[in-house]
Parts: sequence; structure tokens; C-alpha cells
Amino acid sequence: MEYWYFTMKIDLKTPPALQSRKFVLYWSGLFVSVMGSAMSMTAMLWHLRLLTDQPIVVSGIGLARFLPILIFAPFGGVVADTFSRRKIMFITQTTMAVTAAVLGLLTALGITQIWHIYALSVVQAIAISFDLPARQSMVPNLVTRPLYPSAFSLQSIASNTGNILGPAIGGLVIAYLGIHYAYFFNAVSYCAVILALILIGTIPQEVRTQNQRGLQYSLASIKEGIRFIVNQPIILSSMLLDFIATFFSSALTLLPFLAQDILHVNEIGYGWLAAGQSIGAMLMGLVLSQRSNIRKQGKLLLAAVMVYGFATMMLGFTRTFPFAMLALVFIGAGDAMSTIIRNTVRQMQTPDYLRGRMVSINQIFFQGGPQLGEIEAGVVAQAFGTPIAIISGGIACMIGVVVIALRWPHLRQYDGIEDQNPASVPAASASSMQLPGGSK
Repeated sequence: MEYWYFTMKIDLKTPPALQSRKFVLYWSGLFVSVMGSAMSMTAMLWHLRLLTDQPIVVSGIGLARFLPILIFAPFGGVVADTFSRRKIMFITQTTMAVTAAVLGLLTALGITQIWHIYALSVVQAIAISFDLPARQSMVPNLVTRPLYPSAFSLQSIASNTGNILGPAIGGLVIAYLGIHYAYFFNAVSYCAVILALILIGTIPQEVRTQNQRGLQYSLASIKEGIRFIVNQPIILSSMLLDFIATFFSSALTLLPFLAQDILHVNEIGYGWLAAGQSIGAMLMGLVLSQRSNIRKQGKLLLAAVMVYGFATMMLGFTRTFPFAMLALVFIGAGDAMSTIIRNTVRQMQTPDYLRGRMVSINQIFFQGGPQLGEIEAGVVAQAFGTPIAIISGGIACMIGVVVIALRWPHLRQYDGIEDQNPASVPAASASSMQLPGGSK
């Protein structure tokens, strides 16, 4: 009956998290920035496809984006827990804006080579390694605990709406203005986040007291974050589930090949294909944003990832544009539900002084899965063709869900009510943190 109520009785209302002015500012800036980033990524993959007809070369961008995250993300978490998350985002957002502008300039001059795109992607990934832990850890500093599900649902809506409009508009921009305009728009879009950070002002944040300095302190802090995750079976199993699912079912870099070689659509059609997954994700995010409390979260998470894998498999069988769009919508819906539930669970089970490190370690999983998965998809596509790469990935994803569900029964049994009491979250000792408005 609980599940029936959740799925069938939905009264649209203003999402509770929008009661927070600071969250509204953050959310608005995020939307514009995501739209620019999605437009840029869509343009980048099309750009690479124009420069080469080898799937492995296009998919190789995943490795260029993942290696810096693997190296720097753990340190990004320490930085997010040690210094002002707001100030960190000022630096990272500015860095990414400059990088996007450089790529646009090189493209406008007609001198872009594949290694340029790879090199600038590495710089972007380094910035993301520090930006994402600060950005996601800042959300619980903007809203109260009961509003976490609504806030992360709205964050998903902003992200996915941006990922709809970005590729859709990007296809038009590529077709009628040129690829470099997509890169320039991305550079300007980061200014929306920077402006939001200025308007938000100071925020409350728990930070570690630095009794030690330098590398020794950083390594000890990283180990503390790893120990915390290992001792939290719900968090650990959800991270592994995320990695397995996105490793096998990630096929973003194959969309240009699907568009050109199988569906035979132009840049505009490709833009809509790139937006398809986000359409489903936005619709699911809208539904979940109406809920301030979601029950049976473990079962919903596993079911969502199973839908994600099945829809990916069906995408591999598609030979028509409408069927491909439908499959992508279901992929996005499954991914959005799993993402929102995972984010809510992890943030509720993690004390604030550890959130940056938790997000940074999780970043390795949720960025490593799709980025390494793009390499896997490119290798399989190079050897057996694009459809086989997508179909086999979807099947492997569904097998992975079964394995995780059997290995971690705690995840299947997780309801969500366990974390509604703040006392259930591990508390920090008084000597390890303080509550200033800025950084320590």
C-alpha cells in the first residue's frame, strides 16, 4: 500500500526545499551551469567524431576525464572538509570557465586537434575533483535535514533539465552557428554559479581542526574517510552498485555513432538523443521532489538500476529514432531515481565534517563507472559494433544488480526511516570540529 500511494497519489505542490533562499540561489546557478556543460559535452563528442571515425578514440575521452579524478578526488574531499566550500567553488568554477573559453577559441581559429580536447578535459577533470565534493557537501548546509530528499530531487531536476536543454540547443548551435559557440556558452554559464555564490554569502559548515599540516594530515584524513565508508554497508554497497551499473551501461560516447551510422540523423537529431536520458530523469526528479519522505528505499534503488540496465539493452536493439528516444527516457528515469536515493542515503548517514571526503570517494565510483565504461564500450564497439556494445552492457548491468542485492542484503532491507533521527548519524567529537561561518 505504501508503494501504491507513492506511485499513484501525487499532489503537485511547491517543493519544500525552495523555502530556503540560499538553496534557490544555488539551484538556479546550478541549472544554468549544467546546461552549458551539457551543451559543451555534446559538442565535444560530435567534434571528436568529426576528427576521427574510431570509437575507441572518441571513448578515450573518458579515460582523460577519469584519471585526474582518481588521483585528485580524495584530496578534494579533504579540502572540502577543511576549507570553506563556497570559496573552493569560486576557484574551481573560474578554472572551468577559463578552460571552456580556451577550447572555444582554439575551435574558432580552426586549429583544434584531438590532443587539445584531451588536455583541456584533463584540466577540467582536476577542477571537478575539487568542485564536486564542495558542491554536493554544501547542499546540507543550505537546507534542514527533513528537506534533504526534496533538495536532492530539485538538484536532480536542475541537472537533468539543463541536460535536456543543453544538448537540444547544442544541436541547433552546432548546426547553424558552429561548435565553438557551444564552448563559449559553457564558459559564460559558469558565471551563473559564481554570481549565486556571491549572493548566498556565508554558510554554516563543520570543518576539521588542522592539528597536523601538509601531506601527512591529508593522507590521514583520506584514510579516515575510507574507514567510515567501509564501515557503512549501505553507503558502500550503493557506491559499488553505482559503479557496476554505469561501467557496463554507459554509452554516451557511442551516441554520435548511433545517430550517424544506425539512425541516420543530423546534428539536431543527435542533440535530442543526447537530451533523451535527461528528459526521463527530469520527469522522475519532478515526481520525487514532491516527497519529503521516501520509504522502501533499498528496494526502489535496486529496481531503478534494473530498469536502467534493461532500457540500455533495448537501446542497443533500436533501429528507429522514436524507439531510441523512448529507451533513453527510461534509462534517465531509472538513473534519476537511483541517483536521488543514493545521494539522500549517503548525506543522511554521513556527519557534516566527513561529507566532503565521502563525496570525493564516491566521486571515484560514480565518475569512474561511466568514464571507464566509455572505454569498455568503445573497445567492444570497435570489435563487434555499436549495437553489441550497448546490448551487452545492459545485460551486464542487470547481472550486477542481482549480485549486489545478494551480497548486501542490508541494501534490500533498507527502508529510509532509519536515518530520520539525527541521533542515528555518527557524531563527531567536540575536539574534531567546530561550527564557523567560513573556513578554518
